[in-house]
Amino acid sequence: MTKRGKLVIVLLLLSAVIAVVPLILIQDSEFGGADGAAEEAITEIDPDYETWASPVIEPPGGETESLLFCVQAGLGAGVFGFILGRLTERKKHEKN
Repeated sequence: MTKRGKLVIVLLLLSAVIAVVPLILIQDSEFGGADGAAEEAITEIDPDYETWASPVIEPPGGETESLLFCVQAGLGAGVFGFILGRLTERKKHEKN
């Protein structure tokens, strides 16, 4: 295996460790977000308000929800970067 291949494997393992370790070490942590703030504002306006929609999949905890949000953001950034790179390289190759 080449030196670059080993580096890629080490970086992938490191990124997996960075993603998994906080899930194991941090227990029962809750962070507020826009959804929670909106819920509080709606409750102040109308305490009898009942939601008319429910989540399709309920994550087991707040941190799992945050992790899924970060994974979604990472995938979106990766797709955006890939498309931007393809467009940039296409322009370079069309000139030749």
